[in-house]
Amino acid sequence: MIQRSSSSITGRHAHADLVIITPARNEADRLPRLAKCLLSQTRLPCRWVIVDDGSTDDTAKVAFALAQAHDWISVLRRNDRGARKLGGGVVDAFNIGLDSVNRPWDFVAKVDADLTFGSRYIERLLEHFAEDPLLGSASGKVFRPEDGHLVEEFMIDDMVAGQWKCWRRACFEDIGGLVPEVMWDGIDFHQARRMGWRTKSIPEDALRILHHRLMGSSDRNIYRGRVRLGAGQWFMGTHPLYLIASAIFRMYERPRVLGGICMLWGYFTSAARRRPRYGDVDFRRDLRRWQLERLKALITRGKVRA
Repeated sequence: MIQRSSSSITGRHAHADLVIITPARNEADRLPRLAKCLLSQTRLPCRWVIVDDGSTDDTAKVAFALAQAHDWISVLRRNDRGARKLGGGVVDAFNIGLDSVNRPWDFVAKVDADLTFGSRYIERLLEHFAEDPLLGSASGKVFRPEDGHLVEEFMIDDMVAGQWKCWRRACFEDIGGLVPEVMWDGIDFHQARRMGWRTKSIPEDALRILHHRLMGSSDRNIYRGRVRLGAGQWFMGTHPLYLIASAIFRMYERPRVLGGICMLWGYFTSAARRRPRYGDVDFRRDLRRWQLERLKALITRGKVRA
């Protein structure tokens, strides 16, 4: 791992500029709710780029109305490929959006259209970056409204929510941008860690993110999403023991039991078919080492959670 000195990084960003990119496909019903959150921020982004990723509903109409009303909002349209393409499609849309930004920026965030959050979210997030010059990527914690209460979508504290993921520019450039695959938001986290950056999801009320869709359910159904998650873990290079522990933990979430089984199916069928893996062998080796160390620590403490 690269040892990074905080003295070589500008830690204070009193006037830091944040660019937000939102890949959106068929999000006409959800986009206004996200827009209301961003418009109410105590600290606005310098640019919000909405990338209409081939929508067949009124997403483009909603997005262009927002852009007409606010000069810091812009819209790009992509041709309809006939279906939602998760992973690679999302990253492609994000990259197109980022490439369109023709002004300096200090931070960039990928923000999904199916989220809501408080009015101080951006202000507080940038304050955390300012306080820690080695913080490369961060988010709040994600909760899902369910049966009249909020259910937290579990993630370890040093991982960052893929739904609202913000990078410091130097970190984003160090990791070489995003890999256009389903596990882009796992690969970027581990690459940042290897490059000496800190990453975290912050348990703070002002940074609470509400996710108005069950994670992994945007493409047809949640079962397909869990199979895709298992296959993505195979691609990333996850150790089978870590995958099994993760799948067992997922059995306690919706859809109970079956979600974990689907995840196991996706991983081990990918292994049996010798599907391609992420090409950076050193990355995969370091990832498995980190995962086994974490498993050992969790088992030692009697908390088998992944």
